[in-house]
Amino acid sequence: MNYQTILTEKQGKICKILLNRPQQLNALNTLVFSELETAFNRAAQDNDIWAVLISGSGDKAFAAGADIKEFAGFNKAQAKELSANGQRIFNLIADMRKPVLAAINGFALGGGLELAMACHLRIASENARFGQPEVSLGLTPGYAGTQRLTELIGRSKATEFLLSGEMFGAEEALKLGLLNYVVPQSELMNKAMEVLAKITKQAPVALAGVLKSVNAYFDKQTDGYQTEVNEFAHCFTSEDFKEGTSAFIERRKPEFKGK
Repeated sequence: MNYQTILTEKQGKICKILLNRPQQLNALNTLVFSELETAFNRAAQDNDIWAVLISGSGDKAFAAGADIKEFAGFNKAQAKELSANGQRIFNLIADMRKPVLAAINGFALGGGLELAMACHLRIASENARFGQPEVSLGLTPGYAGTQRLTELIGRSKATEFLLSGEMFGAEEALKLGLLNYVVPQSELMNKAMEVLAKITKQAPVALAGVLKSVNAYFDKQTDGYQTEVNEFAHCFTSEDFKEGTSAFIERRKPEFKGK
């Protein structure tokens, strides 16, 4: 499929999605959201895809926020629809049954940080900069930034960054628990693929169960313990479980099929 604002590529079991508006620092607009939704839905439905990697083109930004020019004249009803739609699409990413990793180079601000936080894993280059600067525009975050930043780094520091709008660097983000790794800029994509290569050696049915169970921990309407029981039991019905246990007993590497 031809996209206007993103690029997609299959590399083995991994779908690579690249935000492709480098002149606009990969800012998110309505078309970007629409194309991201399409790309993630296609990846979710493709049985040959076991994980997704998302990054930004150019050497300056993962995504430097929402496209302010697009919504500057919105009224209250339009703003509410914009926020709800963004949250819906980012929830689609967060609820994926396949691991999603964000490789962050340069700025991840506002909606860009919210997109990264919707992913299950985050790796950043040393030059990465993070922040929710919406208050400087007279706004609150609109794509679940207040919720996910608090969830990931804790109430006190999240509140400070949300109220001040200040940026923070990759090393601080790592210490706060926002990131899994920080690497030199030249090694970012290699490290991202290295991590996903390890993950995609595992059983897709089990990976999906882990993601669902972890997400359940943060869902106030869901019993995470019961979700884990259900997912554990579900794995016993899979071919992956039979292959994994047989391989263990036979002292060989398993060959999972995602069934």
